[in-house]
Amino acid sequence: MVDPSTLHASHQPPDYACPFCGLACGDVETGDNRCELSDLVHQDDELLVFMACDGFGPHEGHAMITPVAHREALYDLDDHLLARIGAMQRDVALAMKLAWNPEGTSVRQHNEPAGNQHVWHYHLHVFPRYSDDMLYRQLRHPVPVDVRAEKAVQLREALEQVLVSR
Repeated sequence: MVDPSTLHASHQPPDYACPFCGLACGDVETGDNRCELSDLVHQDDELLVFMACDGFGPHEGHAMITPVAHREALYDLDDHLLARIGAMQRDVALAMKLAWNPEGTSVRQHNEPAGNQHVWHYHLHVFPRYSDDMLYRQLRHPVPVDVRAEKAVQLREALEQVLVSR
């Protein structure tokens, strides 16, 4: 059997101040952290759901799911955590349908620099989709904190309804 840890190297710098670890512990004042506490949609012992600070195209507001524990990439997740993330991505997508009524949803995830990973903590993007969004043809852009906070409240309320129904 192949040891997965031998198939990839860490890309995070030695003095890396992880923004998602900061958000998980309530400290967003370190390093180049662009996260805000108002971005938080859901937190439990294993997962965070929060609004992304970058948008793509004309439709602001997509969410990210990340483990609370620092795991750099997909390769570093155990089966239990993968299952939790899989269930949560479904629940977040349903919450988006409830909160914003998009025409569809998409998920995507990146690993390592060549895979377009920019934050060295595993995260899965969940996007509300619209027929005119051109998501995969857009450059990302910053989303104002107040817009993210409003979207976080909307998604939090919808996610609470989805989670209660499970």
